[in-house]
Amino acid sequence: MTEMRPVQRPDMPVRVPLMTKHVGIWGSLQASRRNILSIIPELATRQPMVSGKTGKRWHMVMEPDALRRMLLEKLDDYPKSIVTKNLLRPAIGESLFIAEGAHWRWQRRTAAPVFSHRNVMNLAPVMSGAAERSVARIHEAGPRAVDFLQEMVSTTFDVISDVTFSGDEAFDRDLVHRAIDAYISEAGKISLFDMLGFPDWVPRPGRMFSAGGMKDMKRVADEAIEARAARGAEGVPDLLDLLLSGEDPESKRKMNVGELRDNLLTFIVAGHETTALTLAWSLYLLAFDPAIQDRARAEVNEVVTDGVATGGDVENLGFIRQIVDEALRLYPPAGMVSRTAQAADTLCGREIRPGDTVIVPIYALHRHHLLWEEPDAFRPDRWAEGKPDRYAYLPFGDGPRICIGASFALQEAVIILATLIANFRFKPVKGRDPEPVMILTLRPEGGVWLEAEPV
Repeated sequence: MTEMRPVQRPDMPVRVPLMTKHVGIWGSLQASRRNILSIIPELATRQPMVSGKTGKRWHMVMEPDALRRMLLEKLDDYPKSIVTKNLLRPAIGESLFIAEGAHWRWQRRTAAPVFSHRNVMNLAPVMSGAAERSVARIHEAGPRAVDFLQEMVSTTFDVISDVTFSGDEAFDRDLVHRAIDAYISEAGKISLFDMLGFPDWVPRPGRMFSAGGMKDMKRVADEAIEARAARGAEGVPDLLDLLLSGEDPESKRKMNVGELRDNLLTFIVAGHETTALTLAWSLYLLAFDPAIQDRARAEVNEVVTDGVATGGDVENLGFIRQIVDEALRLYPPAGMVSRTAQAADTLCGREIRPGDTVIVPIYALHRHHLLWEEPDAFRPDRWAEGKPDRYAYLPFGDGPRICIGASFALQEAVIILATLIANFRFKPVKGRDPEPVMILTLRPEGGVWLEAEPV
């Protein structure tokens, strides 16, 4: 690994300082405890592949054809690492995110119809309602600066809890929210050992699981699922209703309470955190570039009526979608993922051996100089100039295991961002720039503090 180079151009949004000089395993471990993305060599933004050995062989892959091979053509040969699974299993069990092979396939077939375009559109009013409540809270905060990371976490949790357990008094939202926050902050302290695929019995400094919180969260979810199954659906079906009625079209298998709970908690854990980050980073970028913010507001004013965006508005908010796409490029929530090779292979002309750790540094891929023009710049217009190679842009992964909720997340982000832009002008707070730090996800350390001036 290499030493960090803390360079930040004032005309560019904040970025992670990558490494330029070898510092050895101890230096890499120290850097990774602070920010796992800081172990990425700067060279990874200019070369198709970087390999090394830090206890065991590892490879970072940034070449789209090689990524297509890993994520599509040879999917079963590159499963998620055992350590990644062990990290997440206490919260989400053997759900879609963790399961492999046949167990993953039947769950995916069962859940896929839940996220059809029709069902996602039916849930749009929930997103609009949460956006409207966010506007009210920001107004109430008065003229002082607001941490939009925390505000967006609250807003997206509002959405995901409504679309999973709508109207269920048995579902203790505050308890679940606290348990998830504790889990992310403690269990999410990924060490270099994790990313390089060391065996799980190797001690991890600082590794803790909030076992009590997880147990309570699962109990609350189980009780809500059982109550809903006994009561039946009412009104517009939410995600729980849709999963309760779903079955695998091939085996006719239906999910039991434990499987329903693990998948619903997966949607809650992944669904609100990642969209909240996308929105927080989008707002930071709009405050960073007032001209782009003005263009975005002009589009919103033409499309949105009464200051609240709807599902029907989304297709006409093309520039807002470009801003979201660009925020996901610059600050992908999953900034780095790892796989453990199961079979001998060749990537970019380089030998891959069984047991090698193969890392996809999505953060470096999205800022690669061979794939993107001005890769560190905030340029939403690049998305109107032509789509990049499909495997050069992986905010939701790709191949058969692409994020099942991608369309839901994008619709939610556009509705909420458009609503906020319709109501406020955002300005940065001097000296409070966020720092991109990846723990479990790529978060703006210190929050996203902005002044929100009513328009």
